[in-house]
Amino acid sequence: MIQDRKLEHLNICNEKDVAYKKTTGFENIEFVHRALCEVNKSDIDISTEVFSKKLDSPLFISAITGGHPFSEKINKELALASEESNIGLGLGSQRAGIEHSKLSSTYTVARQYAPNALLVGNIGAPQMKLAESAVDMIDADILAIHLNPLQESIQPGGDLDAKGFIDSIGEISDLVNVPVMVKETGAGICCEDALALQRAGVSFIDVEGAGGTSWAAVETYRAEDKYLGYEFWDWGIPTAVSTVEVCSTVDIPVISSGGIRSGLDAAKAIALGADAVGMALPFLKAAYLGHDNIINLINNFNESLKLAMFLVGAETIEDLRNAPLIIKGETKEWLDNRGFNTESYSRRKNF
Repeated sequence: MIQDRKLEHLNICNEKDVAYKKTTGFENIEFVHRALCEVNKSDIDISTEVFSKKLDSPLFISAITGGHPFSEKINKELALASEESNIGLGLGSQRAGIEHSKLSSTYTVARQYAPNALLVGNIGAPQMKLAESAVDMIDADILAIHLNPLQESIQPGGDLDAKGFIDSIGEISDLVNVPVMVKETGAGICCEDALALQRAGVSFIDVEGAGGTSWAAVETYRAEDKYLGYEFWDWGIPTAVSTVEVCSTVDIPVISSGGIRSGLDAAKAIALGADAVGMALPFLKAAYLGHDNIINLINNFNESLKLAMFLVGAETIEDLRNAPLIIKGETKEWLDNRGFNTESYSRRKNF
């Protein structure tokens, strides 16, 4: 049953329209162009450090798959690309591999082919008893705890008891010997929840906002009664909004993901305060096409990020965090209504 669901998810994501109808909000973020950028593009450095691991790019391959024999091939390709490009790699929920040993290789293949990469394990919030096994299974550098109330609400037979999650997250943070990251699965994280997570002891937050893959959409294709899926297809906090809400509230590292599709999107997210960015669906589609397509995706992302940095006069990721930008439209309206100072991002200097 678990195997069947995992394969259905892969096929639906690869073959069907699973995108949000609303956008990430990054289209409302505009950099202030620097005609006198005073940077040599060849000197631009997009490397960053995450928990003592130096990465060549702030790009993470977000959690995608595991738990079906076919996903072993996908994770092998992603692991090879992650190792070659020195970027972070997240795996799908490891529950299937822990509870069914014959599926464990669909996860362990990642460390096998990416011995030096930063690997992110993955369990659900209620699965405290699986935490240590998840870390040990792949020799994880970080353990992600995923939150997916929207998906569970639409998924046939989904678990709708979400009581005690914050306590469980705190206990997992104390239990494992690696940093813990909490991630949404496409509906975003608000500032109130981000603060609660920081107080619970998590070391990293991945906002995974709305605007990319809608898991309400994915589960709509699997459900017999599709009414709720269509009704809540677009539920969630747009990624650009969630990035500001979280980065403005906590002082732990933040990943911006959910509809990130280019280095330009990433540059905007980093200028809004994110430490790194994640992409999932583009990597899944590239993995179906083979190794070269994954590497091309990474290279194009990196070049796009470098060009954005060149045009705002940023030689390093730290410089990019201070690049002036304008927030407009619906993104500005949302953030203004929530009490965030959008004008502060213009970073205009007094002369």
